[in-house]
Amino acid sequence: MRLLILAVGQGRGSPENGLVEDYVGRARAMGKRLGFASVVVEEVAVSKLREARARVAEEGERLAAKIPQGAHVVLLDSRGKGMTSESFAEMLGAIRDAGARDMAFVIGGPDGLDMGPAVKAGRSLAFGIQTWPHMLARAMLAEQIYRAMTILSGHPYHRA
Repeated sequence: MRLLILAVGQGRGSPENGLVEDYVGRARAMGKRLGFASVVVEEVAVSKLREARARVAEEGERLAAKIPQGAHVVLLDSRGKGMTSESFAEMLGAIRDAGARDMAFVIGGPDGLDMGPAVKAGRSLAFGIQTWPHMLARAMLAEQIYRAMTILSGHPYHRA
């Protein structure tokens, strides 16, 4: 199964992006043995439209265009459901084992996220009730994907 992190905004050059690249690299290396063919980060540009609703809609369209047909979609949203690392790993393993080809994690821009009616999310995920900077949420997601793989493989990185 391919894992995609789809996000609004450019991370290049930021300290958080260094974390993202580190954890994605680790996840790629470990994931191949676990049935995760790849872990990829794709970015779309922040909309330059004046009105917030229009910006969110345009960014949502750009993100939706990057989601592979039939992918299991997880939206990162502060109103989503929190999960333990173990539950997150179990979810990844179950979706992989069910035969999904792709799983897309979607992170919106500064004004929010609206995927429109064309995209049906399988779930919404929150990293607590706080609002996190989008680049930090991206780094946290990359770390949790790597952690999930260590849990699935029995690697000692994850210790309760």
